[in-house]
Amino acid sequence: MKALLGLLRKEVFHILRDRRTLIVIVALPVLQVIIFGYAIRTDVDHVRLAIVDPAPDSVTLAMRARFGAARVFETVAVVPRIDQLEDLFRRGAAQGAVVFEAGFAERLARGLPAGLLIIADATEPNTGSIVAAYATAVVQGYEQDTLPPSGAVRIVPSVRMRFNPTRESSNLFVPGLMAFVLTIISSLMTAISLTREKETGTMEALLVSPLRPWQIILGKVAPYLVVGFASVAGVILEARLVFHVPLRGSLTLLLFEGLLFILVSLSLGILISARTSSQRVAMMGALVGTMLPTMLLSGFIFPIESMPWPLRAISVVVPARWFVLVARSIMLKGVGLAYLWQPTLVLLAMALVLLTASTRAFHERLDG
Repeated sequence: MKALLGLLRKEVFHILRDRRTLIVIVALPVLQVIIFGYAIRTDVDHVRLAIVDPAPDSVTLAMRARFGAARVFETVAVVPRIDQLEDLFRRGAAQGAVVFEAGFAERLARGLPAGLLIIADATEPNTGSIVAAYATAVVQGYEQDTLPPSGAVRIVPSVRMRFNPTRESSNLFVPGLMAFVLTIISSLMTAISLTREKETGTMEALLVSPLRPWQIILGKVAPYLVVGFASVAGVILEARLVFHVPLRGSLTLLLFEGLLFILVSLSLGILISARTSSQRVAMMGALVGTMLPTMLLSGFIFPIESMPWPLRAISVVVPARWFVLVARSIMLKGVGLAYLWQPTLVLLAMALVLLTASTRAFHERLDG
């Protein structure tokens, strides 16, 4: 019993002495509750809506005003032709669309059914279904409140799901799982392994070697780079053969984007290991800095649009957000670099900044 109490006192003393460990232990549960509480939401807000109105009339203008007053939709474009929606959906500028047929008010005045098409981006199946349901409810509400009762349906809405018409959940989660797996391999394992070498003293041998910091980093992370790239290829193969997730875009582009995300994740792992003194702190830092944001703030599970604006702002600096967007766009929408240049540049900038920061931090650690 005395030996056990002595071991407990030693461990508590070690934790209290290591301020970084203490801060992480105290802050982690609080941070988890806050992020989970605000991020876990199934409701959908701020839906980006495009409207196709080839011949605006009093009825279509009134219905467009209804969509704007619904507090759910944000009209991002009003176009005269349906073929103009393709670019909006592929760029992600629109999540849903309402298409009025020509002569909408005239058909209603003549007592004929007026057709209306509701299109939803089903890349996220739950979001797509909710967008279609919200739009249908607005149409039905307008019909009940405005049109005189006639015993027959006057407005006939039809629904079309884009990019994931069967609304398979695997098409949503499998591309996101790629980011999650790469985060584990690249960030978490790199941070823990480099910190372990500092604890065991093997890193001290590098101080007397002629190698430069960037050469040391390259030698340490190259195996993880290879393993990560192999994991990308394995996840893509598994997605096609096991879950039947489509790959409508370029495989080469997807592999390149995966390699870019691996570089970002490896840089984060190196930076965490350079700023921590023990495996325990490195593991907690990697969990807080990479794992939690990847799960909650990347759009992997929960739609970013439904989060409060502070979390939406924080998600901008989460690398997984951009990679999940790229992976889903390539696999489900079949888009190329012409549509994905912006998230690609964001990942490239993150890789350069984090590589520079991690190299400097590692150099300072070696000098210290």
